Amino acid sequence: MSEHVSTTAVVAPAVVTPTAVAAPRRRGRFLTRRRVTTGLAVLTGAAVSYFGLNFLFNPAAPDGFGIDPWPTGNGTGYFAVKGVRDLAVAATVFLLLARGQRRTLGWVVLIDALMPLGDAFAVLTHGGSLTTALSVHVSAASVVLLTAFLLLTEGSSDATDGPRTA
Repeated sequence: MSEHVSTTAVVAPAVVTPTAVAAPRRRGRFLTRRRVTTGLAVLTGAAVSYFGLNFLFNPAAPDGFGIDPWPTGNGTGYFAVKGVRDLAVAATVFLLLARGQRRTLGWVVLIDALMPLGDAFAVLTHGGSLTTALSVHVSAASVVLLTAFLLLTEGSSDATDGPRTA
């Protein structure tokens, strides 16, 4: 006699935990924050590119800087230096962003915040107005510092540099 043994698989119902429900929401917030941070990084690079090109090719650009033009001699060499400096900073921002080096970009952007702060100091110590120093240079430094903060505090999955793989 052959005895037929039936095996039945017992399937437990899916359990929904609070962390399982919260994960998609957290992921969405992470992606939104990442997009905002990327947008700010692009804005930082684009603004510095604009200023660099403006100082190189627009003779009236120094008027918006906050310091009266050099009264004698040829001060345009200074503006060429500032233009090239700004373009080099923008190229660094875009390179690190394109390579996925977000944490390194955060440190670079943090260090780059010294430039608009130094510009504000130059305006204040060379006859410029406090209003210009604050509205032009300190406001720019604030955006740069916010960008650096957001880049440096992105989620732990971005703690390592390098291109993201699927």
